[in-house]
This record gives sequence, C-alpha cells and structure tokens, in this order.
Amino acid sequence: MSGNKYGKLFELTTFGESHGEAIGGILEGCPAGIKLDLDFIQSELDRRKPGQSPIVTQRKESDKVNFFSGIFEGRTTGTPIGFSIINNDQKPKDYKHIIDNYRPSHADRVYDQKYGFRDYRGGGRSSARETACRVVAGSIAKQFIKEVKITAYVSSVGEISLDSDYSKLDFKKIETNPVRCPDSELALKMEALIRKTRKDGDTVGGIITCVIQNAPVGLGEPVFDKFHAELGKAMLSINAVKGFEYGSGFSGTKLKGSSHNDLYNNDGTTKTNFSGGVQGGISNGMDIYFRVAFKPVSTIMKQQKTINKKGEEVEIEGKGRHDPCVVPRAVPIVEAMAALVIADFKLLNEVVKNK
Repeated sequence: MSGNKYGKLFELTTFGESHGEAIGGILEGCPAGIKLDLDFIQSELDRRKPGQSPIVTQRKESDKVNFFSGIFEGRTTGTPIGFSIINNDQKPKDYKHIIDNYRPSHADRVYDQKYGFRDYRGGGRSSARETACRVVAGSIAKQFIKEVKITAYVSSVGEISLDSDYSKLDFKKIETNPVRCPDSELALKMEALIRKTRKDGDTVGGIITCVIQNAPVGLGEPVFDKFHAELGKAMLSINAVKGFEYGSGFSGTKLKGSSHNDLYNNDGTTKTNFSGGVQGGISNGMDIYFRVAFKPVSTIMKQQKTINKKGEEVEIEGKGRHDPCVVPRAVPIVEAMAALVIADFKLLNEVVKNK
C-alpha cells in the first residue's frame, strides 16, 4: 500500500491500524534546534482523543504519545522524529459481524477489490484513528511556524449554521463547549442536535471553518503547487471530508467581478478579502480562511441492507463505539493539516532562497 506519506520536505509518514497494537509516525525534514513543548503536543492530542465528552465516541484511549527519536534535551535534532501511540482500548470483536459483510459508504468493499485482503477491525488503515498521528506532527509544525496562528472551529452541525464573519467571533469561546463552536448559544443547539441524533441511532455532518493569521507572503507556486491546491489536498485527505472551499468559495460565483475584486490599500493589504489570502496560488499576507465539509459518519446503529463478499444481500447494523458527529474532534485535525502545509511550503521557500 502506497500513499502513507504527506509533504515534500516537512514529510510525515504514518503507520498502524485502528485496533492494532499501536499507531505512529516518522516526521522527517524538521530543522534542528527547535525547542518543543511536549505538553502542548499532548494537549493537542487530548483535543482529538475519544471519550472526551458525552457527544463523541466513548472509546477510552489515553492517546499518550511516546517519542523515541529526533528529540534531545527538549529540542529537535534534525533527524527523523519517531513516535507511537499505543491502542489501549482495542475491541476487534465489535467488528466480527463485518468479516464478510460490507458496511455501506465505508472503504470495506473497495479495499477488498483493490488489495484482495482487508483488516476488518474498525476499518484498519482507513480508520480515522490514523489522524492522531497527524495531530502529533501538526503540533510540531505549529512550533516550527510559531509566528503563524491557526484557529479552527465548528461553524455548522446539520442545518444549524454559524453565519457570522469570523472577525466578529470570540475565538476564546471555542474550547469552552464540547462542540467547539465560538457562539455559546448556537453551541447548545448543536449539542442538543448531536445528542438527539445519537439517541436515534443516527449520525449528522457539519462544517469546520479555519482561519490562518500572520502567514507570510509567498507560500505556494503559481502552477501545480498552488497554496490553496495543497491545502485542499490536505483537507480532503482527512476521513469523512466531502468538500473544501477557501475565500469566497462557491458564494463568490454569485458576485460580479466589480464586487468580488479585492482592491488594494497603500500598504499592499486589501480592502476586502474574497481571495481568502491567496492570489495566483501564492499567499498574499492577508488572513487565509477556508471551510471543510464533513459527511455524517457512515456507521449508524440502524438496520441497513448491504451485500457480502459473495454479492448476496444481507442486513447489517452498526456495532462498537462511534461518533454521532465527527466535527468536534476534527477541529484539531484540520489545524494540524494546515500547519503541515505551511511548514512544508516554508521549507520549500528556504530552499529556493538558498539556491
């Protein structure tokens, strides 16, 4: 299986399965001498880990990261950073019922067709548990690009949407509620919807908005390696993501060019920011903002018709521990992937300057 690496210079390789012994990663290309706050890395993992509130999966994982290379006396050495996270709460028996049956909207059938063999325990490599490795690497990337501020939050759950301009929001409220929505009143409504959806044995999707502030001018290239193209790839690689838009996105199609153009101020900033901080594939120094759409989690606690390996119609019902809505736990994952994109482009720019 290929496709286990992300990045060109700031490169992350992940390994492990959802119900295997452990998951982990190797982070290469991180410069030497960066002072790391290991407590910060763990706190980022804690934001993603299961069991953190009643509205997420109740799988009990400590998600404690163990570093075994690339860090000495609290600083990066410039060599590959190796780390692992032990799976403490494995329950492979919860998936015995899908050994030969394919769950609707999961990777089960295409996995069998492509590889001729699959790890049925929670989806194996295709499980969202792999994203914990991205959070570790992303929290290191954040400390490499410490001048850049990356903030993600839940802006919608189902039909409940936060339409406010992000500049009018109080980001300090994001971590004050389990949904991670900066509007306290709307957060309560979102939480109630998630609780009801779980009680009904169903799932619901949502949207995460992310804002990148203080990003330098010049990240990205004008042809295939556009900054927003790489950002889109990073976000679409996250489990359950169905859509990505940056700046004015699809709503920009409703405007005329005379309204959509970002006119300049004398200092080079722009009066508006429909471009979302990216022009011609290159960051322009304005805030970079984007939205990521997450589908309803595919595992539901309801009877559904499906097929087995023989193509026979069977009935299946979800078992195990699953999120009724994935967006609250996906907030740190979105931030982590954004940090990896920026760190990679920062190193690429340094290579160009040194030629």
